[in-house]
Amino acid sequence: MKTQIVREILQLKEEKNAVILAHYYAPAEVQEIADFVGDSFYLAKIAKKTNADIIVFCGVSFMGESAKILNPDKKVLVPDLTADCPMAHMVAPGKIEQMRSKYEDLAVVCYINSTAELKAKSDVCVTSSNAISIVKSLPNRNIFFIPDKNLGSFIAQKVPEKNIILNDGYCPVHGAITVKEVMDAKLKHPNAQVLTHPECEPEILALSDYIGSTSDIISYASASACDEFIICTEDGVEYKLRSDNPAKKFYFPQNRPCCADMKLNTLEKLLHVLKTEENEITANDELRETSLIPLNAMLELAR
Repeated sequence: MKTQIVREILQLKEEKNAVILAHYYAPAEVQEIADFVGDSFYLAKIAKKTNADIIVFCGVSFMGESAKILNPDKKVLVPDLTADCPMAHMVAPGKIEQMRSKYEDLAVVCYINSTAELKAKSDVCVTSSNAISIVKSLPNRNIFFIPDKNLGSFIAQKVPEKNIILNDGYCPVHGAITVKEVMDAKLKHPNAQVLTHPECEPEILALSDYIGSTSDIISYASASACDEFIICTEDGVEYKLRSDNPAKKFYFPQNRPCCADMKLNTLEKLLHVLKTEENEITANDELRETSLIPLNAMLELAR
């Protein structure tokens, strides 16, 4: 059954000049069939330069939305329209306007894990892989970082010359990892290094040997002389970690961090949207044009 589905997906992809993009947190079988697999920044760059007529984005809603903003003339499809990111909405109405009124010399820096409406009110977007370098490069001293408080707090430590004003958003998946789980894993695997995504709580970061984006964690694990790792990020990354490092061992906290929305991207749904071209992402011209500005600023500053 799976073999037949894969065969049909590959055939339709060829016939329709489609490209399949998958985030590291998508199910392993979807990553396996995708043309490009990566984190939000990498996939945004791929979406910007693809020659495909159809982009099928296996991630969550804001990712497909960003791909459409960057490619207004292309058809962008998602396997499941309900796949969402709770954190993407976690900025109170009027908060950005309030901060702009309160602080002079303010830049609103928006994590790419956000809705188009939030991006449209921001000055520049960032991802966890480029946030520090972009914030450092901005001329503004005051930075309102939205929506993730944990990534914002991590940036504030790394860029002390800036006044980072934090929002109160967070990732429910990364935020659920507990100190006890990490300590238990360290006791069970004393030779393992702890690799952590900066969306985790500060107490988890303090226990870590390395902190970085999903792609940075993968690169670190591959380059490290260590052969055991405790991974504090969403468990979809396990596929890439094990594929690239078959001789190394990877462990997760006892309650494996799993994004249910990412797992909505199944092979069956991928085949369905390629067949029907349903679940198309749209954006009105005004919203697209305003939200494109901070996305393009990110791509320019992160070169």
